[in-house]
Amino acid sequence: PACVLGIDLGTSSVKAALLVGAEPGPVVVESCARETQAHASSLEAGPQGMEQNVQRIIRALNECLDALPQQHLQRVSHIGISGQMHGIVFWKKDQGCKWTEGGTGPAFEPEEVSHLITWQDGRCSPAFLSSLPLPQSHISLATGFGCATVYWYLKKSPDFLKPYDAAGTIQDYVVAMLCDLKKPLMSVQNAASWGYFNSRNKSWNTDVLKKSGFPVHLLPEVRDPGSLAGRTVCAWHGIPKGTKVGIALGDFQCSVYSCLTEKTDAVLNISTSAQLTISMPSGFQPPEAPDPSSAVTYFPYFNGDYLAVAASLNGGNVLATFVDMVAGWMEELGLQVQESAIYAKIIKAALAQNDSNLTVHPTIFGERHIPEQLASVTSIAASELSLGHVTRALCHGIVENLCSMLPVQRLMETGVRRILGSGSALARNEVLRQEVERIFPFPVVYGKDIDSAVGAAMVM
Repeated sequence: PACVLGIDLGTSSVKAALLVGAEPGPVVVESCARETQAHASSLEAGPQGMEQNVQRIIRALNECLDALPQQHLQRVSHIGISGQMHGIVFWKKDQGCKWTEGGTGPAFEPEEVSHLITWQDGRCSPAFLSSLPLPQSHISLATGFGCATVYWYLKKSPDFLKPYDAAGTIQDYVVAMLCDLKKPLMSVQNAASWGYFNSRNKSWNTDVLKKSGFPVHLLPEVRDPGSLAGRTVCAWHGIPKGTKVGIALGDFQCSVYSCLTEKTDAVLNISTSAQLTISMPSGFQPPEAPDPSSAVTYFPYFNGDYLAVAASLNGGNVLATFVDMVAGWMEELGLQVQESAIYAKIIKAALAQNDSNLTVHPTIFGERHIPEQLASVTSIAASELSLGHVTRALCHGIVENLCSMLPVQRLMETGVRRILGSGSALARNEVLRQEVERIFPFPVVYGKDIDSAVGAAMVM
């Protein structure tokens, strides 16, 4: 039988899943994940910058596909691709990659490509953002959004933009290379995540952007999610030349798509960041202008529908930072311990500690609706200082923070009856799962950490 390949280019890893059609629904026959380890220092933005090396991301993608069975890859008829939203990568149209012959057939390697400036990028201060033209969009502009990043380069480092004539999210870049697109294509989902995009009429705010000198030639052409972007121009890791490739999608929408079947379900996703979402009724249209102080944003979904999303900047990245801090302290004390070993130990310690009176507000990365409010720890008692107490309180705080953005009361009012848990941090961390079940008064069902890749394949 024909296979569909789903790929997700996440913040910390690349995932791939092969699906075959079956009753009652598609079945995952093979999957693979690879850490990208792509963090790169930002020369222009300094410590506020958050960039990734595109060569390393594509290397992880190639390793993922090399690990999948050739007999399945040769039967792939469609490819669906999702990835981290908001971020931006620049490239030269005819020199974005070079194709080389590998062990499992041709593969591409990035060539004239910038770093990926990710959604976590902090170079655009509130003062800088307030100096920009007002978008005609229902989504508030924030640092890490593609268009805001372009404005930053225009004002702070204009020479940076000169060599490039194309831009997109990392997933748009991969689709453009696979199909040799002369102009990048972008789904409504990814366009909305860049800012300066009107979801109602599905168009960029070109008039507003042109007036302020924005290089509008860099903006991709926008299509509906679920539409085809083109066909592969080469056999790719054994996947036949001419295979249909879907337009790149948002990783969050795909993780929701992989599991959301009932309107009475809410989806809780905790990966690098975290989101809690409910689907809006058919025909819902977001307000014309955003409420910057609102914790809930409306994300374009599929078939013209919207999701109401509490999108937190603080998820698995908070735990990763905590582990990094512990490792740093131990190194200063003259001890070397692998971070993976620390992670396993802190989870074990927290599982032995059922409760903690320690209160951790874990917003070390701020939140888009209150960027100035950072993390805090309160109710610190001498009896609450063990590793188990602190880790338990930290996991509780991550889930509680999401719940404060989209409260249980609102979930009940919209008729939610069940929570669907997805994302890599939730899949790997039993303490987080316990805290979800403690905080939400609904049954909870968990997915896999390849949900976004599966969702991208299912859309095809």
